[in-house]
Amino acid sequence: MAKLDKVFKAAVDLKASDVHIVPGEPITVRHLGRLKKLKSAPLNLNQCQELILEILTEPQKEFLKNSLQLDFSYELPEIGRFRGSAMQHQRGLSAVFRVIPPQIPTLVDLGLPDIIKRVLDNHQGLILVTGATGHGKSTTLAAMVDYINTNRSHHILTVEDPIEFVHPFKRGVVNQRQLGSNTLTYANALRGALRQDPDVIMIGELRDLETMSLAITAAETGHLVIGTLSTSSAPKTVERIIDSFPPKEQNQIRTMLSEAIKAVITQRLVPAADGAQMVLALEILIGTLPMANLIRDAKTFQIPSMMQTGKKSGMQLMDESLMTLLKSGCITAEDAAANANKPETFKPFFKKTL
Repeated sequence: MAKLDKVFKAAVDLKASDVHIVPGEPITVRHLGRLKKLKSAPLNLNQCQELILEILTEPQKEFLKNSLQLDFSYELPEIGRFRGSAMQHQRGLSAVFRVIPPQIPTLVDLGLPDIIKRVLDNHQGLILVTGATGHGKSTTLAAMVDYINTNRSHHILTVEDPIEFVHPFKRGVVNQRQLGSNTLTYANALRGALRQDPDVIMIGELRDLETMSLAITAAETGHLVIGTLSTSSAPKTVERIIDSFPPKEQNQIRTMLSEAIKAVITQRLVPAADGAQMVLALEILIGTLPMANLIRDAKTFQIPSMMQTGKKSGMQLMDESLMTLLKSGCITAEDAAANANKPETFKPFFKKTL
């Protein structure tokens, strides 16, 4: 048993989301969005190297030596999987591990509304899950894939870095490819995917122009494409994609994106008022015909207004979601304001101190 195995088991028991191994610090975990140092002695450089290298394969050690960083996955039977990111920095070798639950959560488990199921029932188009790192995008993606896998006889192809949740065969067939060991790049995997008879393509991250372009093309040519972007709101997601392309291509991309986009779901995990868990706040953009017209006509500045008036279509702004959570007592006004686009909206709800 590797020495880190005990640490990982303790992290799972604590319901921590991440484990940090850093020279000069005790083992640190992230719990309910906040870092907590465990009651252990600070790790020295040699101890960090020993803990991290012990769980790596020889090819992984070689890659880390040459590239000075490494993304990988590690599995402990009956405990869970862990997404690791090791790196060299000025204090030596350190690593961060994301805890991946052994069971794939359902859309209901995550608190996602029924409109998400209706969006996933599309047979082609582009669905994007966005938000900051650590706010559950990968978990939502896994729940979406599981929903399709449970309800439709489809070939689902995923491209991940690294593979996090492992999907069993249900009604569909799920083939999961990992960057580095199964394919060279997202773009390389996407080019191949179009010849592999997929119904659904899940892309871990739209991290470059070529991947974005191929994803939009795949969505236009009869595939349902699900992916993530690290953007802070649905309107900014649309702008980010368009602005990634050279100016002379942007008109064409606006047209393609307006036809392909089915939904943009931006999520934030907010500490619950009881301090016992994290609560999901959602911003949802639905690709209705009027929304498509705004995107095509370069009127993205009007998207928030249309989302505000598009509640019947399932749309909502982040601040509306936060207000609903606040009024139901799920979160505090202070945490709502900290995550809001317009914090001043929530200031009247702050608790007055004497």
